[in-house]
Amino acid sequence: MKPRNSATTWKARASALLLALLAAPAAAQNLTVATGAPPTSVDPHFYNAAPNFALSMHIFDRLVERDAEVRAYPGLAASWEAIAPTVWEFRLRPGVTWHDGRPFTSEDVAFSVARPPLVPNSPASFSPFVRAIQRTEVVDALTVRFHTALPHPLLPIELGSIAMVAKHAAEGRTTEDFNSGRAAIGTGPYRLASSIPGDRFELARNDSWFGQREPWSRVTYRVIANDTARTAALLSGDVDLIDQVPSTDLARLKRDPRVSIAEIQGLRLIFIAFDHSRTGSLPQVSDHEGRPLPVNPFMDVRVRRALNIAVNRDALVERVMEGAAAPAGQWMPPGTTTHAPEVPVPAFDVEGARRLLAEAGYPQGFRMTLFTPNDRYPNDARTAQAVAQMWTRIGVRTQVEALPWTSYSARSARQEFPARLAGWGSSTGEAGSFLISVIGTFDRAAQRGAANAARYSNPALDALTDRAATLLALEDRAAVLREAIRLASDDVAVVPLFNITNSWATRRGLVHQPRMDERTVAMGTRPAP
Repeated sequence: MKPRNSATTWKARASALLLALLAAPAAAQNLTVATGAPPTSVDPHFYNAAPNFALSMHIFDRLVERDAEVRAYPGLAASWEAIAPTVWEFRLRPGVTWHDGRPFTSEDVAFSVARPPLVPNSPASFSPFVRAIQRTEVVDALTVRFHTALPHPLLPIELGSIAMVAKHAAEGRTTEDFNSGRAAIGTGPYRLASSIPGDRFELARNDSWFGQREPWSRVTYRVIANDTARTAALLSGDVDLIDQVPSTDLARLKRDPRVSIAEIQGLRLIFIAFDHSRTGSLPQVSDHEGRPLPVNPFMDVRVRRALNIAVNRDALVERVMEGAAAPAGQWMPPGTTTHAPEVPVPAFDVEGARRLLAEAGYPQGFRMTLFTPNDRYPNDARTAQAVAQMWTRIGVRTQVEALPWTSYSARSARQEFPARLAGWGSSTGEAGSFLISVIGTFDRAAQRGAANAARYSNPALDALTDRAATLLALEDRAAVLREAIRLASDDVAVVPLFNITNSWATRRGLVHQPRMDERTVAMGTRPAP
């Protein structure tokens, strides 16, 4: 596993970025970014997915922002404090205006935190980040208070995921109104100039932004899903920055004098989730003669454990990811506050997997289909194919169906897949977001399980998650979260595969700051000094 960053490397990059900022030329410059995963909407509350979030960061701001190592710092909120055990007061930054010149106020904040649960057809809602808020109190134009039922120390961190949208522009508008630009009025460093869905977004600098002036007068945010084409676009000079550097190209690009590489240990876990929405037969799961199984085999923990230990994670990292990842037995990577060191990477054990299948009543195994995106995560379809071969070895004959991300995400949200390869980046920097959003029991009213397309449910796990959310002391909260990680691991809530190392490549002459949350933003790119 690559280190997160040595102190020397980090200081050098930080110094280079600072010098670049100071040396940034006054003349207008353009930047062209090529991302490997397509944002599916401009609406910042529609889909809690990294490509969407990255795009929204250019146009919209949040009360609390997070830096490249997911540390919180003031955004649209100048300060915040808990003025009572269940009341958080946020004081807003004065003088901030929307892209259309109207002032940003507490009324916009109240509207923005109320909106996420109301966005229809969201594949993965932002509602878990506002689930603790019982009432929003507008004190005055620049002061807002959030009332919670119980003490909720994580609220400022959670609000770091909620974009502020203009009430006057977004009220009564739909996600499509954001996509067309009619409602896409933010306070961010760039404004949306035009877009071609699935192809590119044109962003123009907001010269009235409250932050430090951006060096790029215009940013073209392109989607180039094909790895080879993305690398070729960089080398030909068609684009200035690419993300998701193909692992097959990484070593070569590091030697190329025309290119600079930026890397950091990422927070994203690649995992496999099994369907828990049905107890009876599952589509595309059958015996070896093609007859549907009478019951859902994934409801049996012995089957899940068998498939878990049948995966050779070292081989995945070495042969598929070519070293650009680290084997995982949980969703938080080592070095984060809530990583549980007592939960190891599962040992590869083919014979043990076969014994567990026999105990569960499947001595000959069965047949199934594993679904995966083919343009969302580095080597996603290749990873699924490798896992399918490992499962076939223990008698679970697995075929892979790979789909474009836009189709995959919509079908996954409708519980159409018996098993799926997916990813989750814990951008809050702690274990709670995965527990609430991905493996928390799906409950729309409680705003839990918004990204739990598999519909896994474990009430004991939910209870630990709720308990952790009320603990004020960081170490007390971390201890409960580590207990939850142990429980989720024992129950095989998901099959964790590996944590990705995030990488970007720029043309020589640019400096890019790598982010643990993998978001690709123009604000992290500067002319080299």
